Amino acid sequence: MKALLTLAATVLLPLPLLAAPTKPEIERPAATAQAIGAVHTVRQIPEACTRIEGRFTDTAAQPYDMQLVRTSAQCQPRALFLDASKVNPSEASGWKLNEVVRVPSAACSSQQALIEVWRKPAGQQVALDGQGQNRVYLEDAKAEAAAGRLAALPAYSAKLAMQGAACR
Repeated sequence: MKALLTLAATVLLPLPLLAAPTKPEIERPAATAQAIGAVHTVRQIPEACTRIEGRFTDTAAQPYDMQLVRTSAQCQPRALFLDASKVNPSEASGWKLNEVVRVPSAACSSQQALIEVWRKPAGQQVALDGQGQNRVYLEDAKAEAAAGRLAALPAYSAKLAMQGAACR
């Protein structure tokens, strides 16, 4: 019995050390199923003045199309939105998995779009005031800029993948 327990411990001990899927910072249930051609908002990122829009297409080569849309011409971004193919976001390079959005297809129940939203912190801790708000005062910001001490901006990126079997 003792030898069996030792063997089981030896075999099972390394299992938690295997690469487990990264847990996102935000967890939400899957979105409602979307029809082919229906444009829908996948996620809004107000800090980057960006909205991720998606739609299922009727083509086998590219079953889902994802676009980045600026939310407003007057919006002043406090974060960057970077192309995932250029920055290749991963935890090893300092990115954090912010959210995984699952969008099922209404026309093909076995298929869903999987959008990973990644966030790269700016590196500095934001100072909050007594009300828990991050306040930026114009004169202080001008003085920091004149001294060449502008803070790095946080960044976001999104990866698209398809899950499940195609219906055609």
